[in-house]
Amino acid sequence: MSINSKQSVRCPNCSQMSDVTVWSSITVKDSADLKTDLLSGKINMFKCPSCEHIALMPNPLLYHDEDKKLMISFTPTNDPVVKEQMFTNIKDSSSKSDELSKLEGYNLRFVTDYNELLEKVLIFDNELNDKAVEVLKLMILSQDIEKSEQRNCRFGKLCDDGLEFMIHDFIENQVYTSTVPKSSYDTVYASLLESGMKPYSFDWEMVNSTYATRLLNGFNNNF
Repeated sequence: MSINSKQSVRCPNCSQMSDVTVWSSITVKDSADLKTDLLSGKINMFKCPSCEHIALMPNPLLYHDEDKKLMISFTPTNDPVVKEQMFTNIKDSSSKSDELSKLEGYNLRFVTDYNELLEKVLIFDNELNDKAVEVLKLMILSQDIEKSEQRNCRFGKLCDDGLEFMIHDFIENQVYTSTVPKSSYDTVYASLLESGMKPYSFDWEMVNSTYATRLLNGFNNNF
């Protein structure tokens, strides 16, 4: 079930008070329109009616797509210590509540970045696996290893030519695109499966560049 509440928010830019609809849960099967709004960047985004200042609301959101067997827990934070603590908390809570037994075959993801949330939704919407996609992103960034630390790579879309990625260079303030053939994705995904990686989760997971590095170093989630 999709759940929301009304909150009165003071604009951090001009101090004007206004009401905002904040979503704490989105269930795609019940509210397909909310998924469209999410991918359009409209969910839990505050826009001041006075000065038009835009900001992300600091509220957690649970995204559930029953058909895709995908559940994403999103809590915005830039603090790595807080991020690890929240990840530990959700794992402990799920274990104690026996929630995981009801989510067999699901992909369970924990994210703290809004763009990462949108990216995960797009990846699974295109019938792709985010673990293989993260490995491809590492490969793309490694093509210019000297600039890899100043760049961020995101999956954009699946097109006739393959998987299109957007690369943002924070130093050069430029955005580039890179297209990887679908056959390359298929090869990477097949290799990961052969190494023991499962196409679903046993527990909540943070699937990002760190996770992809562990995959390339021989780690898999078969434990």
